[in-house]
Amino acid sequence: MIAPRLLRDTVASALHEDAPWGDLTVQSCIPANAIARARLVAREKGVWSGGIVFREAFVQTDPRIDVILQVAEGARFSRGQVLATVAGPARGVLTAERIALNFVQRMSGIATLTAEYVSRVAGSRARIVDTRKTTPGLRAFEKYAVTCGGGCNHRFGLSDAVMVKDNHLAILRETLGLDVTQALLSLRRSLGHTVHVEVEVDRLDQIEPVLAANVDTIMLDNFPLEDLRRGVGQVAGRAVVEASGGVNLETVAAIAATGVDIISVGALTHGVRSLDLGLDVELGP
Repeated sequence: MIAPRLLRDTVASALHEDAPWGDLTVQSCIPANAIARARLVAREKGVWSGGIVFREAFVQTDPRIDVILQVAEGARFSRGQVLATVAGPARGVLTAERIALNFVQRMSGIATLTAEYVSRVAGSRARIVDTRKTTPGLRAFEKYAVTCGGGCNHRFGLSDAVMVKDNHLAILRETLGLDVTQALLSLRRSLGHTVHVEVEVDRLDQIEPVLAANVDTIMLDNFPLEDLRRGVGQVAGRAVVEASGGVNLETVAAIAATGVDIISVGALTHGVRSLDLGLDVELGP
């Protein structure tokens, strides 16, 4: 879930960005006593995410606005389906409309794309996970949307776990004058026992020196399929195996078939298309 304070603050910031001194259009042409009703309608099929954010945008704009969500988070919907209804002061409804749509269209787009990836690896052991390739300031929202689509979250940020990549290893070896195994063991000794350690490799011959340091997860980065299969066999359950790089909807099933545990997909959040959802507004009690 999205932390309540983060939800409030992020939506408030978005509303302020859009109307820092109020909505000049509605203030100049919409009567203060006008009441509007609206329906959020799906223009295409998808997976729903962001209902709580959609509601928050309207309620922050005017607490008198009533939002009723018609579908549960993570539910699939069809084209033409009503996803939510909105009723209240017309000025507030019109002012909040774009921000509410921006959030829910993007979050539902992420959930929908994630669900497609998850369906492509059904029957395998692989889990689809996201990355840190998220929109600055919106990571919690986008990672939440991934879970709505049936995916899992990788580390939230740099403070959550140790992930050692080639640049880290190069500096570590040069600074300490140690080989890979020794460098990783030294790192391990400096950490608390609960800290998860993941190390990235890009060649098969790097696997054994890394495993010798008792790491928790080994990332096979941009490995060809045959090397992925060989890498999984070489690891032989001694660590969680993550595949990364070159992952798309056309390749993900074959990657999963190699036996990897985790497939990380940056495109879930950085290459997603917002879904076409529309708010149909009409005046009335």
